[in-house]
Amino acid sequence: MAYEKQIAESVTRIFKAVFPNTVNHYDTLFGGTAMQLMDEAAFITATRFSRMRMVTVSSDKIDFKMAIPHGTIIELVGTVVHVGTTSLKVEVDIFVEQMYNTHREKAISGSFTFVAIDDQKRPTKIVLTHE
Repeated sequence: MAYEKQIAESVTRIFKAVFPNTVNHYDTLFGGTAMQLMDEAAFITATRFSRMRMVTVSSDKIDFKMAIPHGTIIELVGTVVHVGTTSLKVEVDIFVEQMYNTHREKAISGSFTFVAIDDQKRPTKIVLTHE
């Protein structure tokens, strides 16, 4: 694959602490907050990969495998998994880990599709930035 180096260099990792202001009445991270964080991580990944203007055009299946309690640390990992002519797909996983031990699990996963746009906000070709 021509994009292997570009993909490897664009993997994005973001860490956050889950504070009480981000949780629901069950004391777990709001689903909508998790989706917003995932879209942001996916956007950063897509932009780092392409170095172009990118917009989200869809979010695909998002699997909530476990609740994320407050007082934990989350890591969002974004990876480009497919590159088309004007679009690309990013998978984002959220891992939850305890603050005071090393236990870590995948809690949420989903994928997001982005389109590269030009100055007039029209789809444009994604170009290889590494030769």
